[in-house]
Amino acid sequence: MAGALKVLTFQVGPLENNSYLVWDPDRHEAVLVDPGMGSEPIEGAIRERGLTLTAILNTHAHFDHTYNNGLFKEAFGCPLMLHESDLELLRDMSRHAALFGFPGRTSPDPDVFLKDGDNIPVGGGSLRVLHTPGHTPGGTCFAAPGLVISGDTLFAQSVGRTDLPGGDYDTLVHSIRTSLYALPESTEVYPGHGPATLIGYEKRHNPFVKGAASHVL
Repeated sequence: MAGALKVLTFQVGPLENNSYLVWDPDRHEAVLVDPGMGSEPIEGAIRERGLTLTAILNTHAHFDHTYNNGLFKEAFGCPLMLHESDLELLRDMSRHAALFGFPGRTSPDPDVFLKDGDNIPVGGGSLRVLHTPGHTPGGTCFAAPGLVISGDTLFAQSVGRTDLPGGDYDTLVHSIRTSLYALPESTEVYPGHGPATLIGYEKRHNPFVKGAASHVL
């Protein structure tokens, strides 16, 4: 199918984050999602494939997902995109990393603030922005036909933690039910940590959130 996007998963860093390269194989354009700690080798993967990196996307601003924003922005000169509700969290990244025992690092401010319903071009295809707060206020997922990159909103048979500042469990469940579970059941879910899964499987088996919402919470 023309414009169908491909996803390459990189498990990186001491917290085993998933960084994703999403690209159009026909036009050789790509976006990088969540360049976390240990994601430096992805630069070589981009160059080896002859891809033009058009954007860096953050699903949310926790340091393990944003640690190498500056490295990739400097290397490729492309815009950094994040939901505005996570801006202060991004600006506090160095302190948060230090609290967890990792070397502090700063991120450049976003060039673009993401909004629910936005479409981010990727070659001949696009990623639709789904604002899914709950893990963080600015938590965001990126959907295209057949796939969704869910960050720390939804995992295989689990969900993102809500005990950190800005987290809220009821908000997270509402986001999953109304935004993610509204996607086709065959949609492959690429989470911020752990293995991929399917929307339909999670609706039936996720012990934290089963089934789509029948009403707005």
